[in-house]
Parts: sequence; structure tokens; C-alpha cells
Amino acid sequence: MAQMYFYYSAMNAGKSTTLLQSSFNYQERGMTPLIYTAALDDRYGAGKVSSRIGLQSEAQLFRAETNLFDEIAAINAETPRHCILIDECQFLSKQQVYQLTEVVDKLNIPVLCYGLRTDFLGELFEGSKHLLAWADKLVELKTICHCGRKANMVIRTDEHGNAIAEGDQVSIGGNDKYVSVCRQHYKEALGK
Repeated sequence: MAQMYFYYSAMNAGKSTTLLQSSFNYQERGMTPLIYTAALDDRYGAGKVSSRIGLQSEAQLFRAETNLFDEIAAINAETPRHCILIDECQFLSKQQVYQLTEVVDKLNIPVLCYGLRTDFLGELFEGSKHLLAWADKLVELKTICHCGRKANMVIRTDEHGNAIAEGDQVSIGGNDKYVSVCRQHYKEALGK
């Protein structure tokens, strides 16, 4: 029986690398995965999932208006898929997370979602909130703070490396804009 998985972490924990490894594992066994990533994150090119260690793969794009159940059902009718892999799943809407539960429940295809749990203000992303509520399995991928403790928060920084405590929830960037830290260093950086 298929299940929905939510692999979450702070930045730089290897979420995309883990997704690409899962895709490879399916392919190595003669199975066909389907990879999606958010259209709004095109740092490495549109329609690509890339990891910091140099692995990458082509991917379908999801946008705010994408009906994932309908699209996956149509693709699966042409070429059966054995797994759906979603990168940057924090950008999913509530409705899209529901659609993915339908992929699991009606099409019997496992769905593995990879993304951030919280934003730079410590608030849940919409997709992450509903994945935490509806996923069958929750898996935390860990990374470390500069102090050696588990990093579970993300700080957004300005061009001088200073922590920013306000702004839009979504601002695409990598190590140039974000630093993963433990809760203590998060609070210290924001003066909380």
C-alpha cells in the first residue's frame, strides 16, 4: 500500500541529494519515478533538481495553478510511475498537498516530498503545514549549526551577513542568503 512521506529539514541538510538518490534507487530496479520541483525556484535552471554536491535530474514543474492529481494521473496513464518525488514541497498549496494524498490513495503511487519545515521567521510554510498534518511518515533530515548542535532554524541574511527579521516569506536563495542554525543561535541572531 502506497504512503506519503515528508522529508523535512533546515537548509543544507541534503534534501535534494536524498531525493536524487531515491530516484536512482527506483531506476536501478527498473522502475520509473516522476520528479517535480517548484517553478519559482530556478536557481539551477527551470525544470531541474540540483544538489550542492553536483547531482541533478530533469523535473516537471509545479506552479500555484498546477493540479497535481490530474497531471500525474495523465502521465501515469501513458507511462506507469512507481514513485512521485517532490522537491521544494514547502511551496505546495493546501490543495496540492490534498491532491498528492489522492495520488497515494486512488492511484496507489508512493509520494515522497522533500522541503523546508519553517521559514526565516520560524513560521510553517503552507505546504509543510499540511504535509506535517497529512503525511503518513515524517522524516527529519539533519544538518548542523556552526556550534555543532542540530540546526533546525534558518536565518535570512543581508549582503553583509546580518540577520533579517522581516520581509516576504519567499525569497529564493542559497548560502548567499540563508544560514541554518540551532534555535539558540537563531534567537541570538534575531535578538529574541
